[in-house]
Amino acid sequence: MTQDARFEDAGEGALALRAESPEDLPVIAALVQDAVLSAADIVWNARARRLALLINRFRWEDKDRAEAARRPYERTRALLVIGDVTGVSSMGIDRKDPDLVLSLLDLAWEPAGDGAGRVVLTFAGDGGIAAQVECLDIDLRDVTRPYRAPSGQAPHHPD
Repeated sequence: MTQDARFEDAGEGALALRAESPEDLPVIAALVQDAVLSAADIVWNARARRLALLINRFRWEDKDRAEAARRPYERTRALLVIGDVTGVSSMGIDRKDPDLVLSLLDLAWEPAGDGAGRVVLTFAGDGGIAAQVECLDIDLRDVTRPYRAPSGQAPHHPD
């Protein structure tokens, strides 16, 4: 993990994280949980071997400070890039639907041996994307300043 890998170090600045091992992935997975994006914001470049998603992520690393300061919760636009991708498959996602909005629930690693495996993104409504990769190589970078979460509330998951 490079740069600001711990929640308390994220501060007000933009996050820039990199996962190169399965042990790094839970931090990024936690930060992208409940991110929303349109199907058009998913791009696989086979030549560059990259799968990129432009997401609107909830700033989980700032939630406690926002509550303590009684200020609105925030979201930010971020770029999630999976590298060394050899193939991509999607399940239950109509990428041709311009109005399709996806909510990211989970980002997981499924090893296949010799460092290769699959990065699996699970979306609400049983949709998903699986990226076959030669090795785990994921970047998460905030690309805009934080903005007030439209609902004004933190995402909530019933027990």
